[in-house]
Amino acid sequence: MSVTNSAAQAAPSDEPKLPAHEVVYQKLRAQILFGELAPGQAVTIQGLTDSLEAGMTPVREAIRRLISDGALVFQGNRRVSVPLLRSEDIDELSYVRKSIESELARRAALRVSEEQIAQLEAIDIALDQAISTGDVAGYLVQNYSFHSELYAYADAPIMADLADRLWLRFGPSLRVVCGRFGTQSFPDRHKDIIEAMRRGAVEKVAQAMEKDVEQGMEQVSQGLGGTN
Repeated sequence: MSVTNSAAQAAPSDEPKLPAHEVVYQKLRAQILFGELAPGQAVTIQGLTDSLEAGMTPVREAIRRLISDGALVFQGNRRVSVPLLRSEDIDELSYVRKSIESELARRAALRVSEEQIAQLEAIDIALDQAISTGDVAGYLVQNYSFHSELYAYADAPIMADLADRLWLRFGPSLRVVCGRFGTQSFPDRHKDIIEAMRRGAVEKVAQAMEKDVEQGMEQVSQGLGGTN
């Protein structure tokens, strides 16, 4: 993705290079997370090797990890696909996300600095810009960035890792719904979260995050039409 490429170009030259398998994993993960690979779309391992401009071994390793993450399923005949979400899956994801992400938000609110709140606000401004221009890709990137940045402040790496894996499960479907109904169909509670953080209202932050997740997952469910 261009976001990944830009970050790589801006990195200092003396930074250690990531192993090839990790670079491939991050690229493929971003394609899934931001919906470049649509749910149910089968792709060949050779096709991924060509599109990622990588060797077969690192691509196979990336696929193995992403299958373990639940982000890909093996279809046989050297094909993999992003799994389709059923209504039952959405219910589970909503329940688990609300539990984990509201707690991450609560913990972040206990530790966050003014500088970090300003960073969240900057991301939210970019998110608003993407919404106003109908930039689906930008919306998906900035929405994920807001949550990822916030959860990093919680100092709870186990829960943050779990939350990140859950995003891999519903991110592709979020792209589908945005493509069908536009970015403006997705309300968010980010401003409520930021305002509550500034006031030190920790439980309000957690409640706003729970509502943010709940509304988002309801939109996914409605947008997919109750997929079975």
